[in-house]
Amino acid sequence: MRTAYRPGYGPPASLTIREVPTPEPGPDEVLVRVHAASVSRTDSGVLRGKPFVFRFFAGFPGPRFSATGCDFAGEVVAVGADVTTFSPGDRVYGFDDTGLGSHAQYVTVSVRKAVLPMPAGIDFAEAVGCTEGAFYAINFLNKVALQPESRVLVIGGTGAIGSAAVQLLSARDIAVDAVAPSEHADLVRSLGATTVFDSARGDYLQAAEPYDFVFDAVGKSRFRLCRPILTPTGAYLSSELGPRGENLALPLTTRVTRGQHVIFPIPRDPRGSLEKVRQLLADGRFRAVIDRTYPLDRIREAFEYVESGRKIGTVVLDLD
Repeated sequence: MRTAYRPGYGPPASLTIREVPTPEPGPDEVLVRVHAASVSRTDSGVLRGKPFVFRFFAGFPGPRFSATGCDFAGEVVAVGADVTTFSPGDRVYGFDDTGLGSHAQYVTVSVRKAVLPMPAGIDFAEAVGCTEGAFYAINFLNKVALQPESRVLVIGGTGAIGSAAVQLLSARDIAVDAVAPSEHADLVRSLGATTVFDSARGDYLQAAEPYDFVFDAVGKSRFRLCRPILTPTGAYLSSELGPRGENLALPLTTRVTRGQHVIFPIPRDPRGSLEKVRQLLADGRFRAVIDRTYPLDRIREAFEYVESGRKIGTVVLDLD
């Protein structure tokens, strides 16, 4: 089989394509013929091993998998002796934020991980477009006490996390505004945002009415900048550690004041998170936002585009 390969942690230029034997599934594993995977900010972290703490999850001192890839969508071709939940021919998709080595034509995955049957009518690219970003978005929402009257601002409404967060909030009938490039305002409104602020102007910092929660899905703002647009007890959550790791320290210091505060949305439970999104996907209340698709041979280019910060939603790797 053909697979992405990297000798260790490093930049996209370290990636090559190799021919290796197709793996055999272990007792609790399924062997999946991968048709699509995504290339995401998480994949970039797994590739580079940055921030350094990420290596304690993705492999230390070197990566656990020689291939990159955190998600997949494809068909089961073989199952281990102890597997009873899947059979050859099943269309499945899955995700693990610490890496799966799924940028390959075949991948073995334990059924104890987040492996789910694909909803009917969804193709492989759409399935992987509802994994990484949706997982982190769910872990924004489940860290706060959302109420029907809550007002939320999502910074980065066109990214994988932000576009998922807007849809998840809208599905709960919660008022959500978003920050995005002006050329993509119509897209973000179609996902459920009421007002879309132009990210180039920063005018969201003069919002007329305060927000209960600010979800910074791209890590391009800061708590001190958003305090004027938060309610007296409002919370700021970011997908990034922030300058000098302030988003890890501020949850401790701001908790004491019982006023405006910071919550770091530590992600947990990939399976449970994707199950929630899967139901919305099946009901037609959630959809993948896909930017572009690359073949495996152009995986370096896919990573470079993701790291440029210009992607909209999900970048898909076509393993066919």
